[in-house]
Amino acid sequence: METSGPLDARQWGEGPPSDADVDLYRRLSSDITAGVAVVSARLRNRDYAATVSGFLSVSYDPPTMLVSLYAESRIGEAVEEAGSWALSVLSGKHQGTATWLASPGTPLHGLLAQVPFRRGPATGSAIIDGCLAYFELRTVSVHAAATHLLVVGEVVAMGSAADPSEVPDPLVHFGSEFRRLAP
Repeated sequence: METSGPLDARQWGEGPPSDADVDLYRRLSSDITAGVAVVSARLRNRDYAATVSGFLSVSYDPPTMLVSLYAESRIGEAVEEAGSWALSVLSGKHQGTATWLASPGTPLHGLLAQVPFRRGPATGSAIIDGCLAYFELRTVSVHAAATHLLVVGEVVAMGSAADPSEVPDPLVHFGSEFRRLAP
C-alpha cells in the first residue's frame, strides 16, 4: 500500500555532490549492517592485509566473490598486482584484529606480527586463525568505481578456521562501529 506525503530526500543535479551531501551519505550509509572480514594478499614475499566490510558472494556456480577496496590503498594495489587474495570472515573475538587492520598508518613491515594467522594452501595469503570462514580467490576482473576498486575473484579454496565447539558470533559493522551479534 502506497502511503501519502513526500519523502524528505536530499537531491542534486549535475555536477559533484557538495560536502554536506557527502557527509549525509556517510551518516546514512553507516546504518547499513555489514559483515567484517580481512582481505590479505602476498606480493613479493610481503604480507598485505586490511579490514573490509564491503564484500559479497556473487555466484555459487562457479563460486565467486567481490570485495571493494580503496584504490589508492596498499591492499588495493597488492590485490590487483598479486592476482590472488584471501578473505577471512571475522567473529566477535577478532574485534582487536579488525581495529588494528582498519587503522590508518599501520606499518608495512610486521603488519601481521601481532595477528595469529596461517598461510592459505592455494594462494599463500594470510588466513586469520579462528575465522568463521575463509575464501582464497583468483582475481578474474577489477572494476574502477569512484575512489574504489571492485575486485571480483573466483574461489580456488575455502574452509573454516573456527573452533566447532564455539557458538558462531559474527563481527558486524553498524553505525560506524564494530559490533557483535551474540550477547
